[in-house]
Parts: sequence; C-alpha cells; structure tokens
Amino acid sequence: MKRIIFIITYPILWLFSILPFFILHLLSDLIFLLVYYVIGYRKEVVVNNLKLAFPEKKEKELQKIHKKFFKHFIDIFIEMAKSFTISEKELNKRYKYLNPEVLKEAEALNKSIILMGSHYGNWEWIINFPKVASFKTIAAYTRLTNPHYDNLIRKNRNRFGGEFIQSSKTIKKILENKQKNILSVYGLLSDQSPSIHKTHYWAPFLNVKVPIHTGAEMLAKKHDFTVLYMSVTKTKRSHYEVSFKILSKNPKEAPDYTITDQFLALTEKQIRKQPEYYFWTHKRFKHKDNAPVKHTTVKDTYNKKN
Repeated sequence: MKRIIFIITYPILWLFSILPFFILHLLSDLIFLLVYYVIGYRKEVVVNNLKLAFPEKKEKELQKIHKKFFKHFIDIFIEMAKSFTISEKELNKRYKYLNPEVLKEAEALNKSIILMGSHYGNWEWIINFPKVASFKTIAAYTRLTNPHYDNLIRKNRNRFGGEFIQSSKTIKKILENKQKNILSVYGLLSDQSPSIHKTHYWAPFLNVKVPIHTGAEMLAKKHDFTVLYMSVTKTKRSHYEVSFKILSKNPKEAPDYTITDQFLALTEKQIRKQPEYYFWTHKRFKHKDNAPVKHTTVKDTYNKKN
C-alpha cells in the first residue's frame, strides 16, 4: 500500500515542485484558507501552546500570531516540495549564510562540530550548508513511515554534498568518522520534546518547565566537539538568513547543561522576537506536569546509552 501511495502521489508532488515561486505562493495562500478556516488542522494544539508560552499576551494578539503562523506553516511545506527540484543557484539566493567566518573559526580548532538548531524559520533548506563548510556535513533526521518517500527525501537532501542519516544512527556515524579521522559537522535539531523515559534534564522553556533533549551536549562532552549554534531568520517570503554563534570550544570544561541552557536561551529569544515562525503544531509542552526532582549528569546519560 505504501508503494502504491508513493507511485500515485509523487508525480503530483514533482509537478508541484517545478512551479515558479509566485505560483506556489498563490497556491499556498489558497491552501492556508482551507487549512485555517475549514479543516482547522491542530488549531487547538497551536492555541494552547501560544497561551502557555505567552500568558502575558491578550487574546487578540495571540490570534494574530496564530494566523501568521499558519501562513508560514503552509509556506514551509511549499518550500519543502520545491526543494525536490530547486537549483543550487536558486537555493543559495534564498538561503544565505551571514557569518560563515564563525564556522571557519570553529573548523580551525581542528575538531568536529556539533551544530545545534531548532524548528524555527526553515530548517529544511539547510541542505546547501556544505557550500560554506570545509568539514563533512552530517545531519540527523527522523525516518518517515513510508520507506519510499524516506529514501527519496534522503537522496534529495544529500544532493548538494551533505549526508542525512537517521537520528538513531548518529552515535554510530560519529564513532565511524572518529576512527577514520574524518572531521565532520553534525547537525542536530535540539528543541523537540523527548520521550519521558529518555529524559534526563528538565528546564524552563517559554514559561514552561519541560523535558529537554541533551544529546547534542552529551555528544560534545564525550567526544570534545566544538558546539555551534545556528539561527535562521526569515527576511521575506521564502527568503532566509542563517547566522552562527560558538557556544563552546571546550565542552568538557563546561558545567553540565550549561551548553543546553545557552541553546534554549538563544532559541527562546528568537521565538519571542517573531513567534509566528516557530513550529507551534508540535506538542512541546505535553509533559509539563511530570518533572522529576533529581536529574542525572550528562556523563551518566551517555554511559547509560553506551
């Protein structure tokens, strides 16, 4: 059945992706009207998330953010579809890196890099990252349930020189590259909500104490990788600018969770500035009432997994 679904839907998706942006934006506006006013996709989740994150904002202001978010949300899927056929030249015009010298500074330390990002702006177009990196580029992603689409999307994401791997294979890839002395940049989106049984750290994020992914810090400490933060700013429709900031050159010397806390603070600051560009359909606060009293250390976390 999954193969049949792929055979039927992929030609439509491909035809959709070859359309010019001005037509795609018109289609996005039409889809927005359907999703927002008729289907009401995850409206309740978005509304609840915004109320928790911004208790100080009035209903009218929250509704404005809510509406702007869904316009951006549909655009993101339009841009994801476009990535199947977009040229590298076109992508480079629309997804720019403002301070690649910071990346070069990190690479000059001659050790691999953990690149921490979030579900803000457009994280899908990071596929052109190899143009600014000298190191091998590895990005972790969550495998799709349809294996045919999973294979297609992975190949598409790799076409500009990077390598996308399943999140569960990240540690294995790191160990392989270390053994072969291959310096790499490992991209990890670190703002998702982990499963309760995999949670070792809880912290305030957007006014709510939630479980936090500590995998990026854990790996950086274990392997002495430089930690780099990536922020994505939307400048206009389907145009983004990416900037970098070094969070730690010597993560082994950093107290536990300070790198993670830096990431959370920077991410929250960006969200508060333009909240409509965050991925509010994700149930980020679903475990907010289950915070334990005691936490393990980052070192303990790694040792339990290995």
